[in-house]
Amino acid sequence: MKQFFVLTLFPEMVQETLSHSILGRAQRDGLISVEAINIRDFSNSKHLQVDDYPYGGGVGMVMQPQPIFDAYQSILPMAGSGTRVLYMTPQGKPFTQRVAEELAHEENLIFLCGHYEGVDERVIEEIVTDEISLGDFVLTGGELAAITMIDAVSRLMPGVLGKEASFEDESFSQGLLEYPQYTRPPVFMEHEVPQVLLSGHHGNVEKWRREQSLLRTAQKRPDLLRTADLSQKDIKFLKENGIEV
Repeated sequence: MKQFFVLTLFPEMVQETLSHSILGRAQRDGLISVEAINIRDFSNSKHLQVDDYPYGGGVGMVMQPQPIFDAYQSILPMAGSGTRVLYMTPQGKPFTQRVAEELAHEENLIFLCGHYEGVDERVIEEIVTDEISLGDFVLTGGELAAITMIDAVSRLMPGVLGKEASFEDESFSQGLLEYPQYTRPPVFMEHEVPQVLLSGHHGNVEKWRREQSLLRTAQKRPDLLRTADLSQKDIKFLKENGIEV
């Protein structure tokens, strides 16, 4: 069972969000475990203070290192001393499907969620192994980023989605965006489902899906084509459609 430990000031936010749908079922089935640790519980302050003014002046508050470090120490017997600690920060490396696949191979993971102006640099130096960002924007805290990453990593775990092939053709799994999807009815608002999908010819369906995936990536995320695993057949198809790789 893969265990996720989240160091946070808002444990209810993490546990409640992840208790529904596929990830809720995965926890009930014992495939994954999510434990949110309240950093405030480890404050040495009478009023459970976990932040203070930054040295050198400036706006905002900074999370103190002691409560974070003690919260981290408390879970080591369960998580293991070699477990990677992921700090959610706009300064981190971008989170991608490739990163999710890499993290899916880890036995356990620890997430550190910052707030205010961030956390004291010394705790980052002491315990953090990876600084990761969801993108070039700022959130009010790291919880939403951690929840997003746990979702992305968990669905790659055996048994979580039910069918192991469920994620193989999804966007980014092969470096491309996913092809268009359709379901009943065959005609909606005068828009018809492509005939090839109704043909029952699996070879033609797979060919159409691959081509649509290539075209959609070229249209919406052409930057992905530079690193995608393209065959000579893919490259020829793109060139025939006026797309240079």
